Amino acid sequence: MSEHIIVERPENLAAVQVIRFNRPDKKNAITQDMYRLMVEAMRAGDEDDAVRAHVFLGTEGCFTAGNDMQDFLSYAVNGRIGEGHVGQFLKALATVKKPMISGVDGLAIGIGTTVHFHCDLTFASPRSEFRTPFVDLALLPEAGSSLLGPMTMGHQRAFAMLAAGVGFSAEEARDAGLIYKVVPEAELESATLAAAAEIASKPPQAMQIARDLLRRGDRADIVARIEEESALFGERLASPEAKAAFEAFLARKKSA
Repeated sequence: MSEHIIVERPENLAAVQVIRFNRPDKKNAITQDMYRLMVEAMRAGDEDDAVRAHVFLGTEGCFTAGNDMQDFLSYAVNGRIGEGHVGQFLKALATVKKPMISGVDGLAIGIGTTVHFHCDLTFASPRSEFRTPFVDLALLPEAGSSLLGPMTMGHQRAFAMLAAGVGFSAEEARDAGLIYKVVPEAELESATLAAAAEIASKPPQAMQIARDLLRRGDRADIVARIEEESALFGERLASPEAKAAFEAFLARKKSA
């Protein structure tokens, strides 16, 4: 449903496009339709000269719990995870032209964590938690995080987050280089939007060149890694190990 992703340009911040997860009853779990809407918004914002920065926000106490598992299994069962709206979203993250800023309050699970490897500034509240339980589900890191994680955090922190599934607090995520700043819950959204407005106020061509120079490596390398991850991810989905892990996960949800 379209109301699960809200795309807006605040009146006092006309050059900033906000993409907001808005499914709080499901912890902002992401469906295929939500991925589609985000891709459309990112592409439209990139093509609109009036937009100079993208902002990702969630709702109070939750950025996103990652993929909606029932929806995820319905389209991922064929193993072609790199195709469709999910694959388009992951590649959009790697190729978006304009600066991306994010604000995290609360849960940031799976793609809710790995999206920030692509953001230029991320703010988080002290109660935020960053976690990627990929291997717990017999799966693999995604969104190019197997490349960007070690580049950003070093091997051991990246291994702890992306392979061992260790959760990071906001302070730990900041110290690891995943996020920029920790701010109080009450100030999170205003701080995020203020930073986006400041970035949007700068000369746009110079900002784009500076951002391109600062991006980690060649974007083609990141897209290639996303494609490699997606192919391996699809193979893992078809494995008996993953089937058993998902059955156990869904059983725990039903009993909870």
